[in-house]
Amino acid sequence: TEIETILDLAAKLKRELKLGNPHPLLGGRTLAMIFEKPSLRTRVTFEVGMVQLGGAAVNLAPGDIRLGERESAGDIARNLERWVDLIMARVFSHQSVVDLAAGARIPVINGLSDLHHPCQVLADCFTLVERRGKLDGMRVAFIGDGNNMVHSWMDASARLGFDFVLACPPGYEPDKAITAAVGSHATITHDPKEAARGADVVYTDVWTSMGQEAEAEQRRTAFRPYQVNRALLKLAPEA
Repeated sequence: TEIETILDLAAKLKRELKLGNPHPLLGGRTLAMIFEKPSLRTRVTFEVGMVQLGGAAVNLAPGDIRLGERESAGDIARNLERWVDLIMARVFSHQSVVDLAAGARIPVINGLSDLHHPCQVLADCFTLVERRGKLDGMRVAFIGDGNNMVHSWMDASARLGFDFVLACPPGYEPDKAITAAVGSHATITHDPKEAARGADVVYTDVWTSMGQEAEAEQRRTAFRPYQVNRALLKLAPEA
């Protein structure tokens, strides 16, 4: 229910912004953005979103904060909560997000961790609702790595009632605990054709994420049969 409320509100705000009627819902509020990993899309969208809603954002680059080095995540959170109203963190280790949330009495948003990428999947679900009208009963096929994106897609499928199927190379399956938690809404296969057949949406991601550069050549070989190309898309029905 909370996710559907967020998507409905996002649609309303988007419509009214296009009509020239922005809402200063976050007037006087400030977001601290912690970046262990740099990002074009995450920084721009969060900062622009705060401005459009009447607030402000403070960018904390890796060299500014050095999470867990100069100060622990908990100490950083206890300081930030005195100055800002929200924290967004884009980090390597999911534990950093957990520690920030435990240490702060203000909301902490996961902008990306090695375990989850929830804001990206919320945005993608919003796009699917805009394009297809609903998520319920949809079949989403993900071709590639069983990574943080997949974990958040699996979580969303269990909560929002659509089917999710991942086709990945052997050895690149998602976290077993997350797979067990989402139950029957998610399916894992090693056959990309099986995943794409009958899919309403075909999705993919980079083969080598930031921090995995040492594995780039190995991953290039493993994922070569998992390309999203015209031949694979022909297996999915026309939109």
